[in-house]
Amino acid sequence: MLTIKLTLEYEGTQYAGWQRQLNQPTVQEAVETAIKNVTQQTISVVAAGRTDAGVHALGQVVSFRIDRDMTAYEWTMALNAHLPPDISVRAVDFPPPEFHARYKAKGKLYQYRILNRSPRPALGRQLVWHVYKPLDDAAMNQAALHLIGSHDFSSFETQPTENEDPVCHLQRLVVIREGHELRIEAYADRFLKQMVRSLVGTLVEVGQGKRAPESFAAILAAHDRCAAGKTAPPQGLCLIRVDY
Repeated sequence: MLTIKLTLEYEGTQYAGWQRQLNQPTVQEAVETAIKNVTQQTISVVAAGRTDAGVHALGQVVSFRIDRDMTAYEWTMALNAHLPPDISVRAVDFPPPEFHARYKAKGKLYQYRILNRSPRPALGRQLVWHVYKPLDDAAMNQAALHLIGSHDFSSFETQPTENEDPVCHLQRLVVIREGHELRIEAYADRFLKQMVRSLVGTLVEVGQGKRAPESFAAILAAHDRCAAGKTAPPQGLCLIRVDY
């Protein structure tokens, strides 16, 4: 049995998230169906992260085990021939047998894009959150500094959740402005359910002057989702990279 590692790119607009769901299209279902069409075997795959409905990925990592002798090129071409246009296999690798896409991950990089201008977008609107009022990105960066390090991020976790450990080591949280676009980059060893979107939504409230940057310390200490801001919409979020 070979262990296969796939690096996927997908636009999540048309999907109810990564994980299989009854009577709804999901990325996992599309990938497993493509594998079955190629190999005539029913395989269950594991992803590094369960992206939500409408969330995208540039570097989602998937692993599975199968008895099939194909080169990386053959896997890539065959799977992409059976995947829908909004899902693509970018790379195929053959890691050691003990590799597991989720449990072996050491860090994940997410990026959230905000279009910060008055006119609404026409092109690329599925990939950004349109915030039409001006945002103070300097204040947002000041707030972000309070979150760097190992913390209990319960205040930014959507319930219910199966996760029993709310502590994450957030190594990078930065707001980068390029013209009318803000990119919020978050890198940590792990993330809680909808944690990045909750962080973004709360940072935007700082940028709008609704919260002070210093309030983030109290939000963390509260261990209460009600203490933080709203959850940002899914379309601006993209899983950029998973490190092992």
